[in-house]
Amino acid sequence: MLATDLSTARDVALGIVVGAVVLAVVFAVAIRWLVGKLVTVVVLVAIAGVVWWQRESLLDCADGVRQTISAGATDDTTCTFFGRDVTVGSPLG
Repeated sequence: MLATDLSTARDVALGIVVGAVVLAVVFAVAIRWLVGKLVTVVVLVAIAGVVWWQRESLLDCADGVRQTISAGATDDTTCTFFGRDVTVGSPLG
């Protein structure tokens, strides 16, 4: 046994409690940092997924604008982005 008397046992117990509190604070900070990083990664992956999902609409819109410009027309092109109509004005007009 580590303690030879009651005073030594009390000091050892106090040291263990202080060490446990310090470890708890360190783990809390580390977990908070890790959760923050994970949330950031999840948000960025979600944004990348949404952009990937809408790429076909963006490519179709760019093709429509390109065809309007190559035909020499000054008409606006209407595209759908996230289910909403967006009007792209011709730079020739």
